[in-house]
Amino acid sequence: MPLISANGVDLFYDLTGPERAPVVAFSNSIGTTLEMWDAQARALSNRYRCLRYDTRGHGRSQVRDQPVTIEGLADDLAGLLDALGVERAHIAGLSLGGMTAQAFGARHPERALSLTLMATAAYLPHGWDERAATVRAHGMGAIVDAVLARWFTPEFAAGNPEVVAPMRERFLALDPRGYAVCCGAIRDMDLRPSNAAIRAPTLLIAGADDPATPVSMLEDIRSRIPQAELVVLPRAAHIPAIEQAERTNRQLAAFLDELSGAQPSRSGGVSFEAGLANRKSVLGVEHVERSLQNAGAFAMPWQDFITRTAWGEIWGDPTLPRKVRSCVTLAMMVALHREEEFKLHVRPALRNGVTVEELRALLMQTAIYAGVPATNAAFRWVKETLSDEID
Repeated sequence: MPLISANGVDLFYDLTGPERAPVVAFSNSIGTTLEMWDAQARALSNRYRCLRYDTRGHGRSQVRDQPVTIEGLADDLAGLLDALGVERAHIAGLSLGGMTAQAFGARHPERALSLTLMATAAYLPHGWDERAATVRAHGMGAIVDAVLARWFTPEFAAGNPEVVAPMRERFLALDPRGYAVCCGAIRDMDLRPSNAAIRAPTLLIAGADDPATPVSMLEDIRSRIPQAELVVLPRAAHIPAIEQAERTNRQLAAFLDELSGAQPSRSGGVSFEAGLANRKSVLGVEHVERSLQNAGAFAMPWQDFITRTAWGEIWGDPTLPRKVRSCVTLAMMVALHREEEFKLHVRPALRNGVTVEELRALLMQTAIYAGVPATNAAFRWVKETLSDEID
């Protein structure tokens, strides 16, 4: 598991992209994990070294139930860069991550090649005590609906359940103590005075329909940071990196490419890094890291082949939605009686939008075309894989 000690706390991280490429460090919003940056890692990892991590108290990073400041979170990021031997990086953050990036730019100016601040604020003191007390007393489920209503526009949430469901699942899995500690960090911050000290090139990205950090808050930051640029994305609420991923990626890539001179690959094939980002997005960072670490010299060419071909060329082809690809993959694994591969793809299928009811219907259909014994085995595999989630 990729855990590393930084600033006195163990942080879970993922590092994907060419080893000598410029590093882009992504800091997540409160209530999310590094997976919120999947689309950006896929888009940029062919020419940038994409560093993502779970903010302390979130996801797989260490939970320490003691107060922390925004400046402390910025020092976590600096410590992570130190631990990985990264001297300077482009810093991108959203919401809490954007606050962390602002503090990083002021506290570690020599290390910030640029800042990208998304859906964030410099001062946001109200409501955090109540939110922290609620999750401590009643758990993350007490606020999940209210939070997700701010994250996405109603139209996006209704039309993209396969995107919203994993976000909800990860939110509910958070440790309330870690979430509450970060609520306190937002409550106590005031980055307005220090913003004037930021000298790194800065791009601000706002969601036009963001109720949590409206455009006016980004305008305020822009007015305080010399030569900062603000872009407002239409039809986006508080998580534009997901709701308007393509627009976000175009703005971010243009900004970074102009500063670094990096160019997208023109080779005609899909790079290992791009395939790796897709593979991690579908199967999970932990599983893919284990596969690569356990491969050894003998099997590494095979890992390179399937990453470039299966995950780069095939899963990276947008012609078929991921939900469809998951259904096709599961059906073929039933027909071929490939238990290990079937089990590997069950949970990713749910994350890709396949419901339990649709999974059952898929298995019923395989009985007609692949045979009752094969489907009987597949029902058993599903129960073994999802034992805590189905009757």
